[in-house]
Amino acid sequence: MTNSVASPVLQTVPLGPRWPMLDPFLFCAHHDDAYPAGNEHLAPAVPLGDRDMGQDFSGLDGFSMYHGQEVPGFPNHPHRGFETVTFVRKGIIDHADSLGAAARFGRGDVQWLTAGGGIVHSEMFPLLESDSPNPLELFQIWLNLPASDKMVDPYFTMFWDEDIPRVEAIDPDGRTTVVTVIAGKLGSIPPHDPPPNSWASRSEADLAIWHIDLEPGATWELPAAEGGDDTLRVLYVFEGDTVRVADVEVANDHGVQLAGGSSVQLRAGEARVEALLLQGKPLNEPVAQYGPFVMNTQAEIQQAFSDYQATGFGGWPWSSPDPDHGPDRGRFARHVDGRVEERD
Repeated sequence: MTNSVASPVLQTVPLGPRWPMLDPFLFCAHHDDAYPAGNEHLAPAVPLGDRDMGQDFSGLDGFSMYHGQEVPGFPNHPHRGFETVTFVRKGIIDHADSLGAAARFGRGDVQWLTAGGGIVHSEMFPLLESDSPNPLELFQIWLNLPASDKMVDPYFTMFWDEDIPRVEAIDPDGRTTVVTVIAGKLGSIPPHDPPPNSWASRSEADLAIWHIDLEPGATWELPAAEGGDDTLRVLYVFEGDTVRVADVEVANDHGVQLAGGSSVQLRAGEARVEALLLQGKPLNEPVAQYGPFVMNTQAEIQQAFSDYQATGFGGWPWSSPDPDHGPDRGRFARHVDGRVEERD
């Protein structure tokens, strides 16, 4: 639907399996899996016989195994030409990559990975709890790289939950909205620095990734984008019943394209509302994509396949395509330079 010129709401669309994206974003996967208790192999402690193992996106019994053969998740696979921003709200991910970096993260953490000229990584979902369910919920956002930075060196960084900035606003009725600032300054609160070659690292990009959590009935004013109407922004409502966005009532599982130059009042309905805001100035460059490679031309896609076949983007230094970090390891990250961050 298209609204009047005066409304900051430009369009609303239902969210399907692939959320509609605007440049510079390419893709957003919202995984929400009700995994059962795990066994000694960190795999589901239930029969898996009815699934297409290795290609299970069925959602059977509330969860999918994806490409995992034992532990659910995504065994080693390559990327080139873009970035992944992975925001884990529940559960744990075990990361390993062709550069030798590794991490166990989740429960509010964010991993930001610049694939650049090429990287291979695995993302497995170990079921660490043996006597209770292992729910997993995450967003993985694909952010395009400018043509000038498609072939930069890969870069891996972590934003730990306890360090991520959050803005808490209380409306006149005493109801609270909390905004988790993954990227993009909100008011006087700066976010973590994005990777150095990310489009998000350029001030002119006006890029933001915010998770917005409104209590029932809460109101919050989404400020206008610094880039005005040159900035594209979409609000994805993924939890709750309804939210009033300016003059439009928006149901759960809908995306709302907003005019960047206008502030917008959000008002939650009778249930708590959660939404994800993605905004940025577009790259306005041609996109050629085939599976895990995102370049500007088909010739560059063919070159990506050739390079991967010839080099493996650095090879795979792990003993299996789907490594996990064992039953007892806490959250951690081992960086390419050998530096290790330990959490819990």
